[in-house]
Amino acid sequence: MTLQWTSEQLDKFTSADDLHVSPFYADGKTYGTPTWIWSVVVDNDIYVRAYNGQNSRWYQSAMAQGAGKIKIAGEEFEVNFIDAAGSNELDLKINAAYQKKYQDSPYLPPMLQAGPVSATVKILPR
Repeated sequence: MTLQWTSEQLDKFTSADDLHVSPFYADGKTYGTPTWIWSVVVDNDIYVRAYNGQNSRWYQSAMAQGAGKIKIAGEEFEVNFIDAAGSNELDLKINAAYQKKYQDSPYLPPMLQAGPVSATVKILPR
């Protein structure tokens, strides 16, 4: 059975701007250094993108280990990381969510480019 976020959690996550991601190191037990990243909620799931695309260290760890933890809205959660790049329809929805949430940021345009889009990650509770 796949765990899902609750509607209460998703409500908090939608407005939160404090997501820190800590994928496991190669040992699969030790959490990596927390990295602050942007997050959006689309279709009842949390998505993040690596600003530096697939070269980002946290992204590489998340894809290699597939698990770790996040801290968001003042709470920590054990999570799984799933590669979510490649679906044109989903990419467009995530782009729209980024545009809505971060519209006033000068860092928004790069997050909509091919590099970060190719490093889109779905975060699920475990």
